Amino acid sequence: MSFFTDLAHQYIDGEWRPGKGSWDIIDFNPYNGEKLASIPVATADEVDQAYRAAERAQPAWADTNPYTRRGVLEKALRIVEEREPEISEAIVAELGGTRLKAGFEIHLAKEFLREAIQLALRPAGQILPSPTEGKENRVYRVPVGVVGVISPFNFPFLLSLKSVAPALALGNAVVLKPHQNTPVCGGTLLAKVFEDAGLPAGLLNVVVTDIAEIGDTLLEHPVPQVISFTGSDKVGRHVATVCAANLKRAVLELGGNSALIVLDDADVDYAVDAAVFSRYIHAGQVCMAANRILVDRAVEKEFTEKFVAKVASLRVGDPADPATQIGPLINSSQADAVSKLVDQTVEAGATALLHGRADGNVVSPSVLTGLAADSPVLHQEIFGPVALLVPFDGEDEAVRIANDTPYGLSGAVHTGNIERGVRVGQRIHTGMIHINDGTVHDEPIVPFGGEKASGLGRLNGESMIEAFTTQKWISVQHGRSRFPF
Repeated sequence: MSFFTDLAHQYIDGEWRPGKGSWDIIDFNPYNGEKLASIPVATADEVDQAYRAAERAQPAWADTNPYTRRGVLEKALRIVEEREPEISEAIVAELGGTRLKAGFEIHLAKEFLREAIQLALRPAGQILPSPTEGKENRVYRVPVGVVGVISPFNFPFLLSLKSVAPALALGNAVVLKPHQNTPVCGGTLLAKVFEDAGLPAGLLNVVVTDIAEIGDTLLEHPVPQVISFTGSDKVGRHVATVCAANLKRAVLELGGNSALIVLDDADVDYAVDAAVFSRYIHAGQVCMAANRILVDRAVEKEFTEKFVAKVASLRVGDPADPATQIGPLINSSQADAVSKLVDQTVEAGATALLHGRADGNVVSPSVLTGLAADSPVLHQEIFGPVALLVPFDGEDEAVRIANDTPYGLSGAVHTGNIERGVRVGQRIHTGMIHINDGTVHDEPIVPFGGEKASGLGRLNGESMIEAFTTQKWISVQHGRSRFPF
């Protein structure tokens, strides 16, 4: 596909060029195995070139009138709107996203771009009083300088843009490394959008590479002051460790094991709809997905019957077919891992109300129940179409089960009494929780992030200013200070 081959390059200092590594990253369509592109990897030296280009370009960009910066982002938004059909096709082809998922991702990407446009004008300084006579304290908000962004494969266009656009709007330069499975949608596509929007060379650099080639160069390099990473908690711990050793700020958006709780007074039909979407959107490859669906025993039978029936009716297959609701997982190792996890859990005593099977990278949905309280599957993130149904007796047990996980990203509570739901939600150790809704939500101005192993820091809205700027104190003595010697 020419769309992919045209973008199958490194983008460094405003130039499209092949990587100088000795091997290629092969970009495959996960549904049909079609080779989309072959990209020679960037070397550690090229990562250095990208960071140095960003370092050179950033000071002039920081000094650029924020209205001018805003204008570049406005043009980027118009380009995304104009090219939405081809971006949608790319999402379907490169990551196996369904048509519904592609539309959902692009819609959110546009919303986040709109917020980034406003963000360019939002940083505000302060003038603070001083106990010293004649002194004025000025506190400036200034860009951090250069930001390193490492993005995942599941929502690559959105989650790359989510850090890249605000960082640029606030006067920073960026080096972006997309996931190896989505080098175009998560990387070079953004470079093309911003290049065509008139972003000056060097401010956004995209390096398509792998840790096997560059090690920790992206993290350890002296230029970036902030690393924004979205991905698994295992890799996130490593990112945090390396950043701490190098005195860099890390913003980490990591995995989840969210619980959707159905209380005894819930609207069961509505809760079923919310739970099915929350678990099976993008074949379960979503950090906020409802891994665990906790149901009060008073409504367990009704909920289970309706839930299983709805899941069984989901259309599984070719993501290019508009009727498909569950497409492929991102690669064969992920499909194998999910299938093996389901088989092992059933062998350990769980009951499979639906037992999904793999056909290539497409894995049909599973619904498991009868899990032992210490079952390992209850305490881990499942990046696939597998739902765990867990009964409980009363709110206290629901809260205990929901909190029995190392993660704390999202969640939901369904109830006929909103304030009851809020009270339960306040007891769940999670960064986000939604009453009478699904678990998968992201909005441009609301703080997004997790607790425990689900991450550090927040993104969106004012949190972007905290993430990608720093404060600088400049005092002015209008009189004369008195010194003790």
